Amino acid sequence: MADLVGKLVAPEETDGAERRRLLGRLGGALARSAGKARARGVGRGRWLADVFMNIAPRLPVRDLETLREHHYGLTGEQLADDLVRTAAKATTAVGAVGGALAAAEFAAPPLLLSAPAQIVAETLVVAAIEVKLLAELHEVYGVKVPGNGSQRATAFALAWSKQRGVTPLAPGSATLALGTAAKTALRNRLMRTLGRHLTTLGPFLTGAVAGGALNRAATRKLAVAVRADLRRQQALPPG
Repeated sequence: MADLVGKLVAPEETDGAERRRLLGRLGGALARSAGKARARGVGRGRWLADVFMNIAPRLPVRDLETLREHHYGLTGEQLADDLVRTAAKATTAVGAVGGALAAAEFAAPPLLLSAPAQIVAETLVVAAIEVKLLAELHEVYGVKVPGNGSQRATAFALAWSKQRGVTPLAPGSATLALGTAAKTALRNRLMRTLGRHLTTLGPFLTGAVAGGALNRAATRKLAVAVRADLRRQQALPPG
């Protein structure tokens, strides 16, 4: 699942057909995983958070030099603007594809049972794109989060659940493991995102339109909040 999500959040352009294929494969993998989770008596919210935290450390987060290279030499606020535009475009595209899939299934009752897996797939990919954006905005603004890859991934995922930036000097900002309160916050954020994506279960193309528009607005709102936090912590590095 992590490999599929990694391909869906990669900076390279992915056409609609490939995105649809990858989302379909991810939905199938999630359906199998959910079946095993139910067999163990694990609640959906907890299972979803566990799946996401297994994926988060493997997200392809780029350092500042790579970001500048991939964004035509842009720096500072211009680079941050471009990152946000790219992420919003990506979550819009995932919402539109996921919405179209769900709408098609809605029109065919025998396939409706597979729709939730597609929505969960969309939810995880959108969350991954936004966590990746949050992490790369920290690079742009020069706010360094200490710890190894897993610790940093935990810090960024928790920051995403709170819709804000990481404060590196705050106690537990790079904790080794998610505590109970942090797990609850992450689970609640994922479930709210999942609930937003249930709007894609509209007939015909209404699901695609709603999914794309809601994702775009949510990604931009996150970026505004995170950038405001990062500006308070650190001036942009020179360049």
